[in-house]
Amino acid sequence: MAKDWAAVSEVIKQRLSELEMTQQELAHRAGVAPMTVRELQNNLRPRKRNARTLAAVSQALGWPSGYLSEVLEGKEPGDPDQDDPVMKELEQIKETLSAITARLDAVERRQAGGDERT
Repeated sequence: MAKDWAAVSEVIKQRLSELEMTQQELAHRAGVAPMTVRELQNNLRPRKRNARTLAAVSQALGWPSGYLSEVLEGKEPGDPDQDDPVMKELEQIKETLSAITARLDAVERRQAGGDERT
């Protein structure tokens, strides 16, 4: 199967934007040369890379070590945050906030209609 370096480039760009991280910061965190990050991010000189390089970049971006390798192989690596307890708690907070908003909307509708019950 052909390697999908364009997909690797795209997910790196998206993640750097999400994290508001520069190429320089990523290179430092991953322990790789800035040129390596530039090549990966911009899909320059697609070539065989050491698996440790992709693992280090994956981890520096907050992903499991095999994330970029899976993208490269054309696999759908799934949501790297799905087991993150903070993300689960955030989802619960969002659901609670939606329920509160719905209740407030109902109270406002009753008050606007002249209903004194709250």
